[in-house]
Amino acid sequence: MTTLKAGDKAPNFKGLDQNGNEHKLSDYNGKKLVVFFYPKASTPGCTMEACDLRDNFERFKANNYELLGVSADSAKRQANFIEKNNLPFPLLADEDKSVIEAFGVWGPKKFMGREFDGIHRTTFVIDEKGIIEEVIEKVKTKEHASQILK
Repeated sequence: MTTLKAGDKAPNFKGLDQNGNEHKLSDYNGKKLVVFFYPKASTPGCTMEACDLRDNFERFKANNYELLGVSADSAKRQANFIEKNNLPFPLLADEDKSVIEAFGVWGPKKFMGREFDGIHRTTFVIDEKGIIEEVIEKVKTKEHASQILK
């Protein structure tokens, strides 16, 4: 779905998290950044994915990774998702889809015979200099941390 690939410069995104704090690519200079896009907060697959990342959060920190989740949910919905699942990382409330579109993860999807536009569950691993190291399009929600931290 996305045209971005390993070796590309990551999009210079800017968005607000669940608390209204701004996050942009340059905030993460010198750190590795995992940007994971998910369709909808508090749905089963998205909850499994976020909880797997939460359960492995210390491993991410030990390897100099920051995590940032992104969906088109409202800040309130993102805050509820964090509170309900005790998530230790920020979630961007990308209601205008500017970050989602910058990474090219919005488009036609099929679910239960219906076709509609939505977020394609995709994760980008970005190095300390803002270059994409890896694009994971076949996300395994229950073991996503091990896909990233191989």
